[in-house]
Amino acid sequence: MINKRRPTAVLIGLLAATVLTGPAPALADDETPAEPPKVELVLDVSGSMRARDIDGRSRISVAQQAFNEVVDALPEETQLGIRVLGATYRGKDKKQGCLDTQQIVPVGPVDRAQAKAAVATLRPTGFTPVGLALRSAAQDLGTGATARRIVLITDGEDTCAPPDPCEVARELAAQGTKLVVDTLGLAPDEKVRKQLLCIAGATGGTYTAAQSADELTGRIKQLVDRAKETYTATPTVVDGTAECANAPLLAPGVYSDREAFSEHRWYRVPVRPGQELRASVSLALDRPVNPDYGVLLRATATDGRELVRGVDAGSGRTDVVSAGLRWSATEDGATPTPEASAAPVPATTVCLVVSNSFAPRPGTQAAPGMPVELTVDVVASSPAPAAPDLGRGWVLLALLTLAGLLTGLVAGLLTRWWVATWREN
Repeated sequence: MINKRRPTAVLIGLLAATVLTGPAPALADDETPAEPPKVELVLDVSGSMRARDIDGRSRISVAQQAFNEVVDALPEETQLGIRVLGATYRGKDKKQGCLDTQQIVPVGPVDRAQAKAAVATLRPTGFTPVGLALRSAAQDLGTGATARRIVLITDGEDTCAPPDPCEVARELAAQGTKLVVDTLGLAPDEKVRKQLLCIAGATGGTYTAAQSADELTGRIKQLVDRAKETYTATPTVVDGTAECANAPLLAPGVYSDREAFSEHRWYRVPVRPGQELRASVSLALDRPVNPDYGVLLRATATDGRELVRGVDAGSGRTDVVSAGLRWSATEDGATPTPEASAAPVPATTVCLVVSNSFAPRPGTQAAPGMPVELTVDVVASSPAPAAPDLGRGWVLLALLTLAGLLTGLVAGLLTRWWVATWREN
C-alpha cells in the first residue's frame, strides 16, 4: 500500500481543479486516526486435534505451546483475541455441535496470564464449524479505519457447512470490512489445503502448511507482527460503472472494487498537460477459473479513442494477475503554448477501463465479483530521451537504400583486394 498523506499544495491544486473541471475527484482515504493493530486467533479444537503426528506430539499440544510463545512475544500495542471451535460439545448431535464456537479471550490489551490459562484448559472435543467461527471472529474484531486480521489454525476441513467457509470469506471481503484471513494447516490433506487456500485468497490473506512446532510458532508470530507493520491504510472502496460518462472521478490513491466474469468497469482520472498518469490493476483469483485468462487495463479519451493499454495473461498457475500503464497529456498534442501557459489549463479527463477474460469452472459461484485493486497516480511527466530521427516514408527508404549501396560497395572492394592479394601469394 502507498502512503496517502498529501501536502497542502496538492489540496490547493485539487481546489483549482474543482473550479476548472467541476466536482473534485473522490479522494482515497488520506489520514485516519491511529488505531492499534487488532488480531484474533481462531483455533480448531475438534476431535481430530488429538492426532499425535507433529514431532511425536498431539496437534493440540503443539498449538498450545505456539500460542503461549506468541502471547509472551506480543507487541504491547497489539490488541489480541482468541476464539475456539469444537471445544465444548462432546455429544453426537451434529446440529448442536456445529454451533460450538466461543471467544475465550476478548479482543483488547492482553492479560498474558489469563490468555495462557484459557488456552491451557482446551481439550479436543467436537465438530469443525469453520464458517460459523469466521463470521463470529469478524464480529469480534468489529469495524475501523484499519484492517483487522484473523489467523485460523485448523487440521481439517469444515464438517458443518452450510455456511461454507470459503463463501463466508467472500461475503466478508465483499462487505468491504477491511478484514484479512490468514490460514495455517496442521495436516497434509489436499482437501484441507484447497479450502484454506480459498479462504485466504478471498480476503487477500496467506496460507501456510505447518508441519512442526517451530514452523507453527514462527508463522503465527510473523502474522501477528504483520498486523502492526502492514495494512495501516487500506484501499478506498469504489464502484466502477459500465461506461465512462458516469464513472467515479478518482484522485491519486489506492482503490478496491469487485468485477464479475468478463466484465468492463470504468473510472475517470483528470490529467493536466505536463502531467503523467500512472495506473496499475491487480485482480485476484479467489475461486476456480478456467486456464488461459487475462486482464486488460486501458486508458481512453472521452470520445472512445484508445490512448494506451496494459495487459497480462495467465495459464492457471498464479493467483493474482496485474497490468499497468503510463500516459502523458503531452502525448496527445496537449502541450500548452507559451502565451496560454500563464492561464490555468483545464485538465483532460482520461477514462480507465478494467476488463477481464476469466471464465468460471462448472459449479463456481459468480457473485460477488472478483477482488480488484486499482492504483492511480498523477505525476510530472517524464518523457523518454529523444532518439535520432531518421525520417519517415520515402526519406527513410532513401536512407536505407543508400546505406545498403555503400555497404555493398565497401564489401565488394574489400573482397576484390583480398582475392588479388591471395593470387599474388
